[in-house]
Amino acid sequence: MARLLLVRHGETEFNASRRFMGHSDIELSPHGRRQIESLRGYMAGEKIAAAYASDLQRCMLTARLLTAGRDLEVTACPELRETNYGVCEGLTFGEIGQQYPDIARQCINFTPELAFPEGEAFLKFADRVIGFLERVKGLDRQDSVLVVSHNGPIKVLICHLLGISQEHWWQVRVDPASLSIMDITPRGGMLARLNDVAHLADIKP
Repeated sequence: MARLLLVRHGETEFNASRRFMGHSDIELSPHGRRQIESLRGYMAGEKIAAAYASDLQRCMLTARLLTAGRDLEVTACPELRETNYGVCEGLTFGEIGQQYPDIARQCINFTPELAFPEGEAFLKFADRVIGFLERVKGLDRQDSVLVVSHNGPIKVLICHLLGISQEHWWQVRVDPASLSIMDITPRGGMLARLNDVAHLADIKP
């Protein structure tokens, strides 16, 4: 299995207003595009053998911006989508607290048994995301692979590859346009970098 360059998509208007986005197909904001253009320069020295992205447009555009000028095709991967938040899609956490207080309490006191009405159960979501690793199973360990996804899926992959319970999922921070790197060794995953946002220091909203 290869070295994974895990990138969260750039900022969207839903991120800026702190709304649960999930499967809503929201595009990058102008600020989000600037973030990714800065990340592209930051990653210019990386040799990337393959590129995969969630099939939602905020991730596909992020991946295409990052691979511009490279002879790479971005493979769309539905399994890398964010959680389907069901009735909570498009709401802020405050609105969820008012309309669905039980769900808000489950989010605050996170356990893997969390499930969103008319949406997705966390454990099924995690299984879906982990299934993505079958796509990179046959790649050489020296290959670097770009994986563009969302907050939740990146945290699932990090926990899984480190061999720790998804109960710790909430303790991993992954900001928009951040870069995290997992080196895959015969003994398992090694977290080489987490939530690197150094390239965003001069990018103002």
